[in-house]
Amino acid sequence: METLMDPKTRAADVRAILPGAVDCDVHPSAPTMTQLMPYLDEYLAESVVNRGIEQLQSVHYPPNAPITIRADWRQGDGDGLARLQAHLLDGIGVGTAILNPLLGVQLLFNADMAAGFARGLNDYTAREWLDRDPRLRSSIVVAQQSPELAVDEIERLAGDKRFVQVLLLVMGDRPLGNQMYWPIYQAAEKHGLPVAIHAGSMYRHPTTGIGWSTFHSQDYAANAVNFQTTLTSLITEGVFSTHPDLKIVMSESGVTWLPSFLWRLDKYWHGLRMLTPWVDRMPREIVASNVRFTLQPVDAPQDAAVLSRVMEHVGTEDLLLFSTDYPHWQFDGDNAVPEGLSDSQIRRMMIDNPMATYPRLSEAAK
Repeated sequence: METLMDPKTRAADVRAILPGAVDCDVHPSAPTMTQLMPYLDEYLAESVVNRGIEQLQSVHYPPNAPITIRADWRQGDGDGLARLQAHLLDGIGVGTAILNPLLGVQLLFNADMAAGFARGLNDYTAREWLDRDPRLRSSIVVAQQSPELAVDEIERLAGDKRFVQVLLLVMGDRPLGNQMYWPIYQAAEKHGLPVAIHAGSMYRHPTTGIGWSTFHSQDYAANAVNFQTTLTSLITEGVFSTHPDLKIVMSESGVTWLPSFLWRLDKYWHGLRMLTPWVDRMPREIVASNVRFTLQPVDAPQDAAVLSRVMEHVGTEDLLLFSTDYPHWQFDGDNAVPEGLSDSQIRRMMIDNPMATYPRLSEAAK
């Protein structure tokens, strides 16, 4: 990666960040337990003290790993919001940032405790982040362990238009197309909320299909395969047939695997469709209408011609949503937009596609 530059110099180095651009995958700094405690109910707060619970951090992004936070983004005056404002909103020039809070809520085996922490985290996000900057929106973090409790949280926050989607992890108890999760999709569809499926794991199963890995790099690379498995599950188990208006956002999934994946899935749909008669359209048609993919991390070589050809094979400019994955460092400098995307594609992924995917962005926040 390139040598870090002075922030003022770096701001001029940004490639094609359009005014009003929507960043669809931004990670606020995780609250400490001390910061979170005022937002927990009395019983859970007492449990935190009595049980000595000091943190809820996943190992999916090791805190000191270079890709977790860029070195100069670890620095700055003020709290996490002040740094996000300086680096992303005012620095790179993002117009609206959609927060995906990552805390180890989904790692807990106690579903009631997970739901309590999710409520506290969502209230903390609303008060400490959304109330303090009108350019911010957020996902609703839910207890993935219990769809019933997840629905309760969706219903609780659905009236706050600043919450624009529901957040799940790609690796959970079972494939996300399973009917166990359908109440979440029903509630999300009812309120016009996309469901963001984000890289990460509940660590109920090995992160690879052949067993537990040895190194973090293996877990990291395995996410792309698990996104493919999840997309297959959502399509073949009939989620979109039952919930035709549901939008799924694949966050940190990569996208260059999509053309070959869809060629294969379309082929098997033709040959085996008698096994899933409820899938009444070709998989590529379902993806085109119901699934979107965030930009970063871009899983393509640094060759504009290669990425341009991949997007040609994708066949539509409607699928990509602009993202920086802040503060994770997935690109050189501030150049979150790789070369190889057309001007029309950049316009669509930064403005048009997010506005079409997130109807609440055009509604008055309250």
